[in-house]
Amino acid sequence: MQRRARTKHLIELGGLVVKSGVVEMTGDDRAVILGALLWMADKLKSEERDRALALWAGKGKQTFDEN
Repeated sequence: MQRRARTKHLIELGGLVVKSGVVEMTGDDRAVILGALLWMADKLKSEERDRALALWAGKGKQTFDEN
């Protein structure tokens, strides 16, 4: 059961990457996508964490509301 839940979770996360348009805009370049995610992780470890979270949450909610 845990394996099924994990698989579902990973598929949903992959769907978010596709929904963002990043896959198309990078030509499915996984090194670029990983680099961008690592840049996000660095932001989350910095003093800019709260600001970044607020900005990203706002953009994400707006996108969900539009679709």
